[in-house]
Amino acid sequence: MAPMTSSSPRPSRLDPELAARLRRSPDGLLPAIAQQYDTGEVLMLGWMDDEALHRTLTTGRCTYWSRSRQEYWVKGDTSGHVQHVRSVALDCDADTVLVKVDQIGAACHTGARTCFDADVLLKDAGSGAAARDQ
Repeated sequence: MAPMTSSSPRPSRLDPELAARLRRSPDGLLPAIAQQYDTGEVLMLGWMDDEALHRTLTTGRCTYWSRSRQEYWVKGDTSGHVQHVRSVALDCDADTVLVKVDQIGAACHTGARTCFDADVLLKDAGSGAAARDQ
């Protein structure tokens, strides 16, 4: 069985030096933002623990931790809507992962291209009252 890192509740094969840099939530997870590599479109947010990040880095496919099912899932294994990894980066605090992908098909479980297009709360703020108040 793979070793367990001191800050992740599940066994992982992630490089210990990288694991030591990560700042996870109390349940051992990092938010992982999936972005279309060539357009910059933000597709979805998923959660990764150390092992999901390891699998993403080594397989070229996005692997996430399902908080509801308590299991790993590889994007596209059941839907066919695959995320081919192009690059992976940590933010400046090492508490969020940005995964640039080539998304095949829909990224959202609803069948939409992105999870962020159905409920826009503010659009074009540069011309609205919020911009005038600054």
